[in-house]
Amino acid sequence: MEQRSTATERPDEWARHWHYAGVPGLDLLRARYVRHSFPRHSHEGFVLGAVRRGIEDVRMPDGTISAVPGSVVMINPEVPHAARAGVPEGWSYATLYPSKQLVADVAAEATTLRGTAGFAETIIHDPDTAALIHEVHLAAEAGNALAADTVFRIAIARMLRRHGHSLPARGALAAAPRSAALAKEILADRMTQPPSLESLAHELGSSPFSLLRAFKAAYGMPPHTWLTNARVRRAQHLLNAGTTPAEAALAVGFTDQPHLNRHFTRIVGVPPGAYRRERARTYKTDGAAPS
Repeated sequence: MEQRSTATERPDEWARHWHYAGVPGLDLLRARYVRHSFPRHSHEGFVLGAVRRGIEDVRMPDGTISAVPGSVVMINPEVPHAARAGVPEGWSYATLYPSKQLVADVAAEATTLRGTAGFAETIIHDPDTAALIHEVHLAAEAGNALAADTVFRIAIARMLRRHGHSLPARGALAAAPRSAALAKEILADRMTQPPSLESLAHELGSSPFSLLRAFKAAYGMPPHTWLTNARVRRAQHLLNAGTTPAEAALAVGFTDQPHLNRHFTRIVGVPPGAYRRERARTYKTDGAAPS
């Protein structure tokens, strides 16, 4: 029987975000959202989503796309995006979050792509591939690791062969992007006590607005939004390792657990408590400890 985690207190919304140990490096989200919206954020790995009902509007750096049933949204690592319902009844969908290494392994074995493999398009209309994404979820929920791993690799190989390309290598950073990269390092290192924008700019020999423009150009979001996203990411890793939400909140720089709850739920799609319970249940079922 499928177990669902409530994304919010609204009875018409539900979500399950979990890690499936049968396919190492793969997280899954299956959900229905109506009023929930995802703020601007990015992921360390890939996002591959297939809408089953309704419409999801996804705001990308170059505009908004509308994902309808039969379409597949493909978002490369570190690409900022936001999402919300495109129709009053919301949307339900299945999403795969494979790690960069997992996609690289499939690309090396099943394609001729060289370098870092990624996707050249953000949205495609491909009902067959959308159905494969749903099949991965069904197989994982049934505990059928052989089927889940097989269908996952078939789906990724198909998408890479049809829509893949080699992601451009990052060249030498110009002066403005270099200041943005240094600012990101400082914020990551001082996550619990970040400097103000003015202090950060002064430390880097820049002006606040120059640094703000450079940071947004480099990472698609202002420094404070990036920092919130980075805190939630780090909290995910801590929760994966068994840390309680209250401990994780303080460890990443949120003032208390309610602040973590709010930002985590908006970005990940489920509350941190539900996220942690799914991890604990998964590892207990599979007989493996979190790593």
